[in-house]
Amino acid sequence: MTSTVRLVFSNPEFAVLGVVIFTCMLVGLLILSEFIFLEPYVVSHIPSGTELAFVLVLIISVLSALVLPMNVFRINILKKSKQKMGGGIFGSIIGAAAGACSCGPIGFAVISTFGSVGATATIFLTNYETPIRMIAIGILIVTYFTTIKSLKVECKINS
Repeated sequence: MTSTVRLVFSNPEFAVLGVVIFTCMLVGLLILSEFIFLEPYVVSHIPSGTELAFVLVLIISVLSALVLPMNVFRINILKKSKQKMGGGIFGSIIGAAAGACSCGPIGFAVISTFGSVGATATIFLTNYETPIRMIAIGILIVTYFTTIKSLKVECKINS
């Protein structure tokens, strides 16, 4: 398993892609989750009791930075062959998008745009933020292991 990850990230393109994905996901999710504030100046704050949410955002960012470059590597290898690709990249996108469930300041725009339906969706996402992020982590973990298996079987990478 580690040899497959090492093979993918030994290529500088995929290592840089992983760093870019991690940075963008982490900063974006921290802003959405209101751990980073941009007005009137950039401030970071982790309120007491929200440590779990911060750790979940960090885990989602790390897993996304691990899984997405591996799937791009897999697509690059498989586009040269005649084999059919599975849904690995689709699972990565669903897992990453589910991690961005905290509405924060975006919730007001949703409420004003969609009225009571937007308010209901905002309340649902706010109340079930932690379970949705845990489900997203589960999806990313499953995607990680299926991608490793796919790289070993379909792409004939020896461990």
